[in-house]
Amino acid sequence: MNLHVPPNHALAERLRKEIAGEVLFDRFSRGRYSTDASIYQIEPVGVVIPKTDEDVRATLDIAREFGVPVLPRGGGTSQAGQTVGRALVIDFTKYLNRVLEFDPGRGTCVVEPGIVLNELNRQLKSSGWWFPVDVSTASRATIGGMTGNNSCGTRSLRYGIMRDNVLAIDALLADGTAARFAEVDLSELSDQGADALFRKLIALGEREAAHIMQAFPEVSRRVGGYLIDALVPGNKPLNLATLLVGSEGTLALSRRIELKLSRQPKNKALGICHFPKFRQAMEAAQHIVKLEPVAVEVVDRTLIELARDIAMFRPVMDTYVRGEPDALLLTEFAEDDQEENLRRLDRLDELMGDLGHPNSVVKVADAAGQKAVWDVRAAGLNIMMSMKSEGKPVSFIEDCAVPLDHLADYTERLTAVFEKYGTRGTWYAHASVGCLHVRPVLNLKLEKDANTMRAIAEEAFALVKEYKGSHSGEHGDGLVRSEFHEMMYGRKTVALFEEVKDTFDPQGIMNPGKIVRPPRMNDRTLFRFKPGYHVPEMETVFDWSAYPGAGRGFQGAVEMCNNNGECRKLEGGVMCPSYRVTLNERDVTRGRANTLRLAISGQLGPDAFTSDEMLETMKLCVSCKACRRECPTGVDMARMKIEVLAAAAKRRGISLRDRLIAYLPRYAPLAARLAPLMNARDVIPGMAWLSERLVGFTAKRKLPRWTTRPFSAIRSANGSARQSRGEVALFADTFNRYFEPENLHAAVEVLERLGYQVHLLEPLNGGRPVCCGRTFLSAGLGDEARVEAKRLLAAVKPYTERGVPIVGLEPSCLLTLRDEIPALLPGSEAAKAGEHALLFEEFLAREIDAERLTGPLGRMPARALLHGHCHQKSFGVMPAVSKVLAQVDGLQVDVVQSSCCGMAGAFGYAAETYDVSRAMGELSLLPLVRNAAPDTIIAADGFSCRHQIRDGSGREARHVAALLRDALSITAN
Repeated sequence: MNLHVPPNHALAERLRKEIAGEVLFDRFSRGRYSTDASIYQIEPVGVVIPKTDEDVRATLDIAREFGVPVLPRGGGTSQAGQTVGRALVIDFTKYLNRVLEFDPGRGTCVVEPGIVLNELNRQLKSSGWWFPVDVSTASRATIGGMTGNNSCGTRSLRYGIMRDNVLAIDALLADGTAARFAEVDLSELSDQGADALFRKLIALGEREAAHIMQAFPEVSRRVGGYLIDALVPGNKPLNLATLLVGSEGTLALSRRIELKLSRQPKNKALGICHFPKFRQAMEAAQHIVKLEPVAVEVVDRTLIELARDIAMFRPVMDTYVRGEPDALLLTEFAEDDQEENLRRLDRLDELMGDLGHPNSVVKVADAAGQKAVWDVRAAGLNIMMSMKSEGKPVSFIEDCAVPLDHLADYTERLTAVFEKYGTRGTWYAHASVGCLHVRPVLNLKLEKDANTMRAIAEEAFALVKEYKGSHSGEHGDGLVRSEFHEMMYGRKTVALFEEVKDTFDPQGIMNPGKIVRPPRMNDRTLFRFKPGYHVPEMETVFDWSAYPGAGRGFQGAVEMCNNNGECRKLEGGVMCPSYRVTLNERDVTRGRANTLRLAISGQLGPDAFTSDEMLETMKLCVSCKACRRECPTGVDMARMKIEVLAAAAKRRGISLRDRLIAYLPRYAPLAARLAPLMNARDVIPGMAWLSERLVGFTAKRKLPRWTTRPFSAIRSANGSARQSRGEVALFADTFNRYFEPENLHAAVEVLERLGYQVHLLEPLNGGRPVCCGRTFLSAGLGDEARVEAKRLLAAVKPYTERGVPIVGLEPSCLLTLRDEIPALLPGSEAAKAGEHALLFEEFLAREIDAERLTGPLGRMPARALLHGHCHQKSFGVMPAVSKVLAQVDGLQVDVVQSSCCGMAGAFGYAAETYDVSRAMGELSLLPLVRNAAPDTIIAADGFSCRHQIRDGSGREARHVAALLRDALSITAN
């Protein structure tokens, strides 16, 4: 049998004929949908991405006809394995993501299941309403997934959980019947269609009312099993939508969901309570909630220390965390009157003193500070998963909830269980409701650790039952907790769950194996790392030795992806620009990382790592390096892409276009002498079209123009500083040198005016100028990149030995010294070069901070719109750029909040990626530039960014060095 012929070929062909949406049955797509954020991996039969509601109906009908189960999926961030299974996956996120109705009078809205929570609240923002079930994964969690999961969120103390906020659900039953689940009146129900189902459910509730009313623990965080207590509403209306909430797609397919909205809080205040001992924090929670906060969240020492080690969180931790606490309780008040919030902060301070912790509350009243702190808390799980060891914090008992008066004893006893089994756990989350997320560190590649996981689960759930708590508090049941329902609730309750399932779905086609009749939670054949999982040794370009595993640690780096889905966010930060355009799982960091893991472990067939499918997976990665900073587990897809390209280049060579780009620094001196000829492509009619046909450069935009007068050391080092503040070695990159030399001239002029002696980096043995090697890396030519890196390090060494900073203008080139080169040529020389490498503004900001540079940096009465290069953002350089520009008198700077501009080196010049390149720019940057006033200065340090701005808006963007030169010139005149 041909291994590349997908299974269920007839099913795939039938779907393609009858639906307008996308049908994905290839091996790579099925692999990408075989995992969620849990420990499990099950390859689906295929994937459907419906475009319309009718597509959903048709998919269900066809799957039922073929006897294939269906599995609805949102963001795929489930931690219990709800969204993996041997089924036909229906991904609602790409198309079925609209707000269909909004009633501000009633405070309700109707949405499609694929809409992301943050996107919903963004659309509601101007109305004063919001949907308040604010889960930490709000940037990628869908309303459909949250409904299926019965999600809760940080502020459930005030707003309740999903079951409290879902008013109605329009759904499809397993047999294709359309049904509206909402408040019902038994007297108005017929005996036909969905009404007949409703009558059966109501009869079950009446029959088993006495048992149901005493079957479940009385804690607010109880989401385990079906919510059959909704069938016994007491004096409240009977709302059958509640029964679908938390059902994990096992009963019906949601089509439209009606939500209850809440008024947006007008004001907030945050108190960060510090505790020297974790138990003291747990004991304090029951007292703090009496002050009526909206949230009380715990963060333990391990999480604090890990957050301090992550670049993007370190400033927040340094600002708001005092000393070395064992635990923090983040306590938020959100009354409309801010004075009342501040009074409650004062009472919190007094309470902490009464509890023996005087002066232990850090008060945060400003919105920006609060957001920064909550961003760290929201990333709690992902921060924990940043551990680079083989062992990782594992989700299986992280969802337990116990009454607050037992919280301290429960956490202490569970810690003892961990110690008994030779592991440890990290605690965080919802102290306000007794639901703490704790994950023991285990290596599930090992049979013994899989068995340990089960042993810990059994002891932990026994403790929870003893304290009359819930084993499933907000993350759902899925594959990891469903089998423990009988232990927690008893056989009769589980039998009722099974009766509900069979009433809805007699054929068992709706996401089978979840909630009822599940497999064993430690069945390793269902794990991501199954028995026999193995990655063979492989040759790599880079040193990945910070991680374990094959390929000098490349395996461990790839396996860092835990599928948390942070890369699927649609706004804020940069990651992931290609996904924001296509909304394809293939084109997001997570999808690429999963594909890599499956390929290097042989699960996608032989030669998968260098296959066409793998190159297609990597094609739209623009190497922005946003994931390097914004992915909490530090997945650096830009560097991983280089490994793929290098392996492919060795196997099949590279294209003419890639060769022209890669070798550009080497032929640039000759090209500059032939500049009129090199520029003819965009002058002579038909040449652009021909270059697209022959080479692959799009004819839709002009190529950068070669200058006839490239930057040279001889012409630039033509003066001495009036006073010597110190020395600087200027790295003149290829792009500014041969295309925009005026930027380098400006930088030299600025530095010399400010009193610095400027040296120009030159090769020790003469010849062509030094280069960082990035163009070779972009084509996968690691050996050639290594040659360039060695030349650059040799040129840098005489300066670094004297402590002279290496300053550059082009972010992607200069930062190669800090990023790729130390991994390309590991050792002290490369490390030292990286330590001395600074972008132009970084150097000036450092001098300002050290008070070696004082006073204004010139004057420029104007307004500027500043766009940051992706690598500036990835390395946290943008604050330095803003600081330097703030020193220019009269200059008002607005920073563009955007993802990648879309040009990304040569990406925007390729014919096959031009459209995606422009679409990236149109997400935010290009509209902002076009709408800027004509006299607004557009500033951008990136060479490719400036060209994207020019091509997409007709506006010329300038390097900050040029702006500073003009500002200083105005002052001088």
